Amino acid sequence: MNRLVKMRRETQETMVELELNLDGKGEHEVDTPYSMINHLIGSMARFSGFNIRLKAVNKVECDEHHLIEDIALTLGEALNKALGDKTGINRFGYSLTPMDEVLVGVSIDLSGRPFFAHNIEFDQTVIGNIGTSMVQHFLRSFSNSSGMTLHVIVFRNGDAHHLSEAVFKALGLSLKQAVSITGSSVPSEKGVLR
Repeated sequence: MNRLVKMRRETQETMVELELNLDGKGEHEVDTPYSMINHLIGSMARFSGFNIRLKAVNKVECDEHHLIEDIALTLGEALNKALGDKTGINRFGYSLTPMDEVLVGVSIDLSGRPFFAHNIEFDQTVIGNIGTSMVQHFLRSFSNSSGMTLHVIVFRNGDAHHLSEAVFKALGLSLKQAVSITGSSVPSEKGVLR
């Protein structure tokens, strides 16, 4: 089974090029103007085992909102495409992940039904060179475009960098479990996941 997808998304505002391999080794090359989002997507890649090559640029300079949204939409579409009809996947994934003082739980279902719920709260408005609200916006856009049910629960809060990184690491670990091949049929009583 080849679960490698190449995608390009271009609007009047942004351009995103992505290569996603679900059966990789966590290798990643992430090149955007925002070092913090590079770091977070790299962390997700490492712990999911996905190989990700991503290049994204603003065609119109404003702020980070449009580009981060388009990255998340492209990544979600690529994930959904790479999964095909989802035959044999585990479907569900979860992780309880600490990072120093922070403890985060992530639970996902690759159901084809997008839903995002969270209790993420930051004690500052900026991390690195992105607004902290971009973390939730990325996750919501990723959930919507991939058709993933995504729950994020912060059990113990703390430093904003630690919190955002713990979320992306937990998401990576959850994705690794959910996309793993554990059977030979579509994991649904309906026979389809969409």
